[in-house]
Amino acid sequence: MAEASKVIHIRNVGHEIAEADLLQLMQPFGTVSKIVMLRAKNQALLQMQDIHSSVSALQYYSTVQPSVRGRNVYIQFSSHQELTTDQSSHGRNSDQDSEPNRILLATIHHMMYPITVEVLHQVFKAYGFVEKIVTFQKSAGFQALIQYQSRQEAVEACGSLHGRNIYDGCCQLDIQYSNLSELQVHFNNDRSRDFTNPSLPTEQRPRPSQQGFPDPGNLYAFQQPGALFAQMGRAAMIAAAFGGSLPPGVTGTNERCTLIVSNLNPEQTNEDKLFNLFSLYGNIVRIKVLRNKPDHALVEMADGFQSELAVHYLKGAMLFGNKLEVNYSKYPTITPAPDAHDYATSSLNRFNSNVVKNYRHCCAPTKMIHISALPQDISEDAILAHVSEHGSVVGTKLFEVNGKRQALVLFETEEEATEALVSKHASSLEGNTIRISFSQMQSI
Repeated sequence: MAEASKVIHIRNVGHEIAEADLLQLMQPFGTVSKIVMLRAKNQALLQMQDIHSSVSALQYYSTVQPSVRGRNVYIQFSSHQELTTDQSSHGRNSDQDSEPNRILLATIHHMMYPITVEVLHQVFKAYGFVEKIVTFQKSAGFQALIQYQSRQEAVEACGSLHGRNIYDGCCQLDIQYSNLSELQVHFNNDRSRDFTNPSLPTEQRPRPSQQGFPDPGNLYAFQQPGALFAQMGRAAMIAAAFGGSLPPGVTGTNERCTLIVSNLNPEQTNEDKLFNLFSLYGNIVRIKVLRNKPDHALVEMADGFQSELAVHYLKGAMLFGNKLEVNYSKYPTITPAPDAHDYATSSLNRFNSNVVKNYRHCCAPTKMIHISALPQDISEDAILAHVSEHGSVVGTKLFEVNGKRQALVLFETEEEATEALVSKHASSLEGNTIRISFSQMQSI
């Protein structure tokens, strides 16, 4: 297999397959930043936003045969690490000065919550009959094409919705007129829908059903003016963030926010180190090490779902020679006190932004850590010197994503990687405050 790359090579791409089809194929795994269609060779190159997304896609499609419009396609890592081709000719982003048309192109800015076809339909149907919706991910961000029955309906929607937020403080709509005359919809699912043809198939694709989660359209109250939806329904956000299916064993229904963590190594563990570990699964409100039981600590997370993720992924994890026990506490919250460390307003909480991406990358501790926010001129030796005290480093790799230096460090054991993460996340390296998370990659 070729070396892991954020560029994916797709073969057997027939002429009936469009860019949007390939974007839909990869959307469950992350943002596609660039795409090149090699029509003469029936091939395509797609560059994911980061290497984790491309690895996730390749791992999934190693067990599931990807099919687009009934045609099997074959994917592998490209020999290219970056695509440098100018992408301006790809896609159909219309100019602001385009003539009014019954098809609108909407770009979602500041997208903190997932946006589905149901959410868009709930917003746009207030201005007329919406015939079709197609969503896709481009370098400009998450975009959607919305086709109305008449041009007048589209004009009214554009005038009313442009610049407004779907949710309070986020998901801003940037609306233009498309140059397309008719949308082609082949599947009715959470990424595309033909409301005039409900009998279309849902497509065999890498997304389990959303059974067990309510229809997002039933969760929102339309609000004028200001945000279109005051708050996103929690269950709908959870379902959408995980592509409609939660990790096996996670219910998404827990409401207990405070955890009791026991069997800690009191000589080497403190509140900040616990914060570095538990913040992988949600925002932290407070942490308190129990003075009468120094091998026990209380961890209060922002909501019950995030605490459930922490229990799911950290129960039994090894930290400083001890096997952690993580359970729900009988206490609903941690009372503010001098010995309770408050993290509610900490800028180090990982779920203040990129919420969907953070949920998508949640996993149990692995042997590989991912380091970001590195200095531009950092060397592998400097990184090694910074983390090697925590265990045997098997390999390192320094790379760049969107002009920002990042690194992968592979340890011999998961426990060593966990120790490095809790000890060095948010530490200073050559003047930069670095960020560390677990990587799901198997090798460098």
